[in-house]
Amino acid sequence: MRPIMLRQILGSGLVLLSLGVSAPPAGATLGEDASSIRADQARMQGTLQITGAAKFSVHEIRLSSGIAVRQYVSPSGMVFAVSWQGPSIPDLQQVLGRYFDQYSETVRTRGTGSAPGVSQQTGLVVQSGGHMRAFFGKVYVQQMLPHGVLVEEIQ
Repeated sequence: MRPIMLRQILGSGLVLLSLGVSAPPAGATLGEDASSIRADQARMQGTLQITGAAKFSVHEIRLSSGIAVRQYVSPSGMVFAVSWQGPSIPDLQQVLGRYFDQYSETVRTRGTGSAPGVSQQTGLVVQSGGHMRAFFGKVYVQQMLPHGVLVEEIQ
């Protein structure tokens, strides 16, 4: 099978998997207050590590499955970006919270045959890709980026 065709098939499957999630979102998701990140940790059954930087802090939840979810928190306590990497995709409804429907609409508009890549709609930027057992992505809201934070700092 050609690599482009395989990527399209995988991309279609990922879209369908992410759209089929029906669990209610937990707190500390994109655009929400960071005070309940521990609830995400408990729901994901992972370990939490917090690292601070001058312009933001990173709350990384590691799951036993090998998935790492990083929530980027501004000095005001808001989650302005989320990234992930691992052998599968995390619960995108939980990670994206109120932005999940906007993400889903972007994916539907783009079409399920499209390969994973970059989607942008009204300030929401989603970058994702990968292949079996090696997925990655990041989502951020442009207007929520703290002053001086570069997109490249979200990893």
